[in-house]
Amino acid sequence: MSNRWDGIDEVVAVADAGTFVAAAKRLGTSTSHVSRAVARLEQSLGAQFFHRTTRAVSLTDTGRTLVDQFRRLIAERDEAIAMLDLQGEPQGHLRITCPTALGERFVAPIVRAYVQEYPKLSLDLDLSNRVVELVSEGYDLAIRTGTLPDSRLIRTQIATRRSVTCASPAYLAERGTPQTVDDLDAHECIPATSDVWRYKVDGEPRTIRARGRWRCSNGAAVFDAAVAGMGLCQLPEFYVSRAIAEGTLVEVLDMFTPDDEPIWAVYPQRRHLLPKVQRLIDKLRRELPARMAQG
Repeated sequence: MSNRWDGIDEVVAVADAGTFVAAAKRLGTSTSHVSRAVARLEQSLGAQFFHRTTRAVSLTDTGRTLVDQFRRLIAERDEAIAMLDLQGEPQGHLRITCPTALGERFVAPIVRAYVQEYPKLSLDLDLSNRVVELVSEGYDLAIRTGTLPDSRLIRTQIATRRSVTCASPAYLAERGTPQTVDDLDAHECIPATSDVWRYKVDGEPRTIRARGRWRCSNGAAVFDAAVAGMGLCQLPEFYVSRAIAEGTLVEVLDMFTPDDEPIWAVYPQRRHLLPKVQRLIDKLRRELPARMAQG
């Protein structure tokens, strides 16, 4: 008796290749085998997946709905087999979400090299500052910063980042240099994604509410505004380290610099031991700190 799910590989191959002949070549089998496998599955499920003509094959509405499900079944089957051998080659599809600036500058090059290393792996990298729901939205891995809420997700620290408060020499010449955290009340601040700025005063964490005439959720735009003399900003060090070295920006309140923020790899428990996830986390832990230090 055949397995109820025999044929899903053939259905996906036909959907992807566009014809039964091309699907057979992709799978390394005969066209008649592919045709019989698809027909058996259609009969087993009581559904038609394809409109067939002498010239073309196209998915039915049912086929379009089921093919995406079949792709996930195939991926999870292959991943389950891969889990039996943690030394096995990463394979299948990987979906990652990461904050935009951190991803553009540092994570994307690491992830790109990872995919080039493993030809059986495909990957989607979503660069967004939106906090996605990993499980419900189908992500395998998230890169997140700072303090994380308690959840059922697993977290692994892969790096840290330092926050720097700075301003242009022209702004400081006009408005003066703040000497204490409380002095910021008398200054123009340029908030970014958050208007809560963190410091450490007398060994204790301290936060202030940054206020000013201009704010932007984009770190690069905040950097540009600070260089233009619009006020003080607090940004991750990688944004401003070169400008500080060149004298375009000046760091202030460095004696109140807060503890470095952790950078986390966050992932659902069921993905914990998959080689494609575990090896990428190991690579990020090895390479991300050095890349961020270079700026």
